[in-house]
Amino acid sequence: MADPRVAASGLRHAEARVLEAVDEQRLVDGLVTMIRIPSVTGSAAESELQHWHAHELSTLGCDVDHWQLDLDELAAQQDYPGREAPRTEGYGTVGVLGPAGAPALVLQGHVDVVPTGDLDTWSDRDPWSGAVRHHAVHGRGACDMKAGAAANLAVLRALRASGVRLERPVAAHAVVSEEDGGLGAFATMLPGHRGEAAVITEPTGGQVVTASAGALTFELRVAGLATHGSSRLAGHSAFEAFLPVHAAVVDLERERNAHPHPLFDGNPLPCPISVGTLRAGDWASSVPDFLVARGRLGVQLDEVPGAARRAVERAVAEACARDCWLRDHLVEVSWPGGQFASGRFDSTHPLAHEILASIRDVEGRAASVGAVPYGSDLRLYAGLGGGIPTLHYGPGDVRLAHGPRKRVDITELVRVARSLALLAARRCGAHV
Repeated sequence: MADPRVAASGLRHAEARVLEAVDEQRLVDGLVTMIRIPSVTGSAAESELQHWHAHELSTLGCDVDHWQLDLDELAAQQDYPGREAPRTEGYGTVGVLGPAGAPALVLQGHVDVVPTGDLDTWSDRDPWSGAVRHHAVHGRGACDMKAGAAANLAVLRALRASGVRLERPVAAHAVVSEEDGGLGAFATMLPGHRGEAAVITEPTGGQVVTASAGALTFELRVAGLATHGSSRLAGHSAFEAFLPVHAAVVDLERERNAHPHPLFDGNPLPCPISVGTLRAGDWASSVPDFLVARGRLGVQLDEVPGAARRAVERAVAEACARDCWLRDHLVEVSWPGGQFASGRFDSTHPLAHEILASIRDVEGRAASVGAVPYGSDLRLYAGLGGGIPTLHYGPGDVRLAHGPRKRVDITELVRVARSLALLAARRCGAHV
């Protein structure tokens, strides 16, 4: 029997059938299954989850491309996005449902997650439980972004189960290595897996995201002079030498965030600079003769990454010039690991109106539009090889990402999946 709420909304019959076919229990079960596969970036479990995705897409009747990445060949490409995690393999997975031709819509999600951190900070000491408590699914990857990947599969499952026919195909892309640079998205775009428009289902907290700032990994190497800790004045601590450099980085962060882009309205720090790891010395009773700091530089919207790098290098050089020790022991600045440029949606494309209309018709609200301060695969889909108009809309709160409180609300998960299903039905011309 048709849902009277759907019938009253004025949706076409085919659209109503697709919404009715969204299987909420299978959506939750799929998310739980994904969380229980500990797919840390670069791990064997990451590949396992890609194999699982390929199987799921195959059972839905999709035309599936599942291939092993040639890591050496990718690293030799001009626009190679870099990576940080050790990796011996990786897989790309694409499923296309519907008739032949270019997909009218691509739904993309990454399967990799960051490491768990201290297990004692997790309430049950099991980041991979996928526990369902208080109407939420818990565990590493719950919102960033296995909930989005589960919603993507739920959309294709609903289109298939509804029995509607599609005038144009829809595609699901499952990618690896997003957390350390976007190698999976890069490898998916290169062989030509494109479409007319794309939605990346990163957690957006109910907002439609049309732009993302970039993020560049930097490394600072600071030299000291070792001596016994009891005679520390005979040496020079690399840690103390780092302090004026860190102060210069803090000043640079303040300067770069003084006039944020209007899309970041309400965000006090859209382009942060943070030090994520710090390693100094090798013995407690010795003055450390080296320090290595690695961190993340936020890239402003439309800023060339090279310009952002030069800003850091200039700030460090000026700090060295002001310090009597560093003047003769210059800090080395390098750029290893992930290199995310910023990305922006083509505002002239009708996708923005279409997704806002789908959210209004399914969720009964007017979604806001904005930007996010983190790097994502958006810049690769929107910019590589001519690009695809791409935006973010997905379940979850990014403030819970990369932490021990990671969870996603089931009501929100289902609501987003239904909005995406309606978007897909409309964009792909679903009919009975």
